Amino acid sequence: MTVARCPSYYTASIVEESDYPSLAGDHRVDIAIIGGGFTGVATAVELSERGYRVAVIEANKIGWGASGRNGGQVTGSLSGQDAMIKQMRRTLGRDAESFVWDLRWRGHEIIKARVEKYGIPCDLKHGHLQAAYKPSHLQALRDDFAASQHHWIGEHVQWLDADLVNQTIGTTLYHGAIRNDYNMHLHPLNLCLGEARAAASLGARIFEASPVVDIEHGTTPTVVGEHGRVQADSVILAGNAYHRLERGKLSGKLFPASLGIVTTEPLSDATAAAINPDDLAVYDTRFVLDYYRLTADKRLLFGGGANYSGKDSDDVGTELRPRLEHTFPQLQGVRLDYQWQGMAGIVLNRIPQLGKLADNVYYAQGYSGHGIATSHIVGEIMADAVTGTLEEFDAFANVKHWRVPFNDRFGNHLLALGMWYYQLLEKLR
Repeated sequence: MTVARCPSYYTASIVEESDYPSLAGDHRVDIAIIGGGFTGVATAVELSERGYRVAVIEANKIGWGASGRNGGQVTGSLSGQDAMIKQMRRTLGRDAESFVWDLRWRGHEIIKARVEKYGIPCDLKHGHLQAAYKPSHLQALRDDFAASQHHWIGEHVQWLDADLVNQTIGTTLYHGAIRNDYNMHLHPLNLCLGEARAAASLGARIFEASPVVDIEHGTTPTVVGEHGRVQADSVILAGNAYHRLERGKLSGKLFPASLGIVTTEPLSDATAAAINPDDLAVYDTRFVLDYYRLTADKRLLFGGGANYSGKDSDDVGTELRPRLEHTFPQLQGVRLDYQWQGMAGIVLNRIPQLGKLADNVYYAQGYSGHGIATSHIVGEIMADAVTGTLEEFDAFANVKHWRVPFNDRFGNHLLALGMWYYQLLEKLR
C-alpha cells in the first residue's frame, strides 16, 4: 500500500523521509500505540527511553496528519486554561493553578532536549509575538502579561506598546503585544520524523500504511490491522481527528476543524527583514486568529481562519491571500508557492481529553490548535500512566467533557454555529 503525503512546503522540504514497513503478521510488545503523529511518536520515544517494547501503527505516513501540516509554533498557550484550572481543582485541589501554569511551558523543554539529544534538524528558533488585533483585546493581553510576572516565565517576556510592535513587525495592524522569547517555532514535520527515527533507534517498531480496523479488548488487548496484529499489555489510541475507532465511547467528544496555510515564494533578504526583522512567530488575539512566521528559506508561512464544518475548504489560497495582504500590504501580489489544509481536533471546552476505554486501553486527543507543545507533555503523561504513575493522567481523565448527541456531523454543525456566534460578538466589541 503506497501512501502519498499532502503536498505542502513541509513535504517539499523533508530532510529524511520515512520508510517503515506495513504491519503484517503477528507481533507482541509491551505497549501498542495507534497513530504516528506527535502524540504517538512522543509517547513512543518516552517509553522506548525507559526500556519498554513499543509498536507505533500509523494508517498513512509518520506525521501525515495535523502534526505535519500545522503552523509550526511552539507556544505556552493552552486553550481552555481557566476552565482547566477550575476542573482540575477536583483532583489537584489548590495545586491546580500551578500545575496548569507549569504545563504551559513543559513541552518546550521536552522538545528542546529531544532535538539536541537526537540531533533532529527542524529549524528550531526562539521568539514569538502575541499581538492585540483590536484595542478591546488589550486588557486581556495585559492581564496575561501581568500574570506572567509572578512566575519564572516573566524574565522571558516583555510588553510592547503599539509603536514597539510596529518596529518589531512590519505592519501597523496591532495595538500592543506580548513578546515571548521562550516560545519557539520550527518545521513540525521534520521534528515528527526525527522523533520517529529516535524511537526506532531505541528499538520501537514502527509500521506505516497500516490502517487499524479494530481493537480487541482483553487481558492483553490486540490492535487489528488489515494484514497483521499487535498484541500488547496496554494500547494507546492517539489518532486525534483522523481516526474512527471506538466510536461508541468517543463519538460526540471531538470535532475536526480544517485549518489552512499558504507559503509564499522565497522573499528577498530586504523584504524578509522589513516584515519580520527578528524572525519571530506571530499570532493575533482574535477567536479565529491569523498566525505566521518566516521559514528557513525566508518564505512567509501564513495560516488563518478555520472551517468548522469538518470539511476542507475549496481554495485555501484564495481565502487566505486577502488576510495575508491585509497584514502585509507590501506583499501585494506575492506568489503563493504552496497551500494546504489539515484537520485539528477541537474540544468544546478546549481541554485536552485523556481517558481510558478499558483498564488497559487509553486515549489522548483534542489539543484545539495548540498541539505541538501539548502533545509532547501528553506523551510524558501517557508514558507514566501505562507504566503505573497515574496522578497527572487522572487530573485530565477526571475532567468533565460535554458530549454532543446524535452524531459527529451534528456536533460539527453546533461547533460552527458557536464559532460564528463568538466571531460576531468579537466584531461588535
